[in-house]
Parts: sequence; C-alpha cells; structure tokens
Amino acid sequence: MEIVRFGVGHRRPEGPPGTIGIHGQVIHTDGRGVVSELAFARNARIEPHSNPNTTWFVVIEGGGWVAVGEDRARVNAGEAVLWPASIPHAAWTDVTEMRAIVVEFAGPDDGERAVIPGVARRAIGTPASPADGGLVEPGRSPEATSREGEPY
Repeated sequence: MEIVRFGVGHRRPEGPPGTIGIHGQVIHTDGRGVVSELAFARNARIEPHSNPNTTWFVVIEGGGWVAVGEDRARVNAGEAVLWPASIPHAAWTDVTEMRAIVVEFAGPDDGERAVIPGVARRAIGTPASPADGGLVEPGRSPEATSREGEPY
C-alpha cells in the first residue's frame, strides 16, 4: 500500500508562466499521466494556456471560475471541467478560495472508452444480513423513536 500526503505543508508554487496565488503538489506521475492538487488563494489565477494533454479539473473545495476556449463558467466544489488537449484554458478565483484535483492524461483523448477487466474476489469478513424495517404507510409521517433516534 502506498500513501501520499498532500495539502497544507506539502505544496509549492505551481502553474504555468503568469500564474499567481496558486500552490500545489504532484500526487502521482507516470507514463499514463499526472495527478496534482492545486490550492487557489483569493484572487489567484492560472493564465490562459494550452497543452497537448486531455485534463480534468475537479473542484473539491470552494469555487472560482474556469475558461475553455471562449467559454467562461463559474465552478464550485463537486464539479469537474474537461480541458481538451490543445485548447486554451484557464482558472481563477475572486472572493473565495478553491482547491482542485487535476488529472492530466498523457496525450489527447483518443476517443476510445475501455474498461479494464477485473477479477471478483470474495469479501473479507461475514456477509451483511438483511436489514429490519419497512416503508411508512402512505399519508403517515415517520416519527423518531427516543431509543434509536431514527424514523421507524
């Protein structure tokens, strides 16, 4: 098992020329691509640039703005933006901070979607047992029991 630490205390200034207010860290890199974390301060920016790799910009905290070509959009935690290969793209913040995971694949998107075959294995431990309970009758609201604190 390999565990890689990232976040506060592990970042360095990051980004292409003209980048302001961004620190990051490469979490993993190999011949298939790069996974990085980026932390944007308030009023930070990655200037418009392009690269030959297809990239996903995944916002995990806060929010800001992104551009792809001529399109501009606000993004928030829980949203991901595709930065296609060789298309100018940018990201910036104004009044909030933002954290993102950037997944950059080696080369452009080849258009093929493949699933790597896997092998099912027996789960460790005992199998789960069926749960007790049922649906509430129509028109009757569920009430919490004081013993369990859950609707019944």
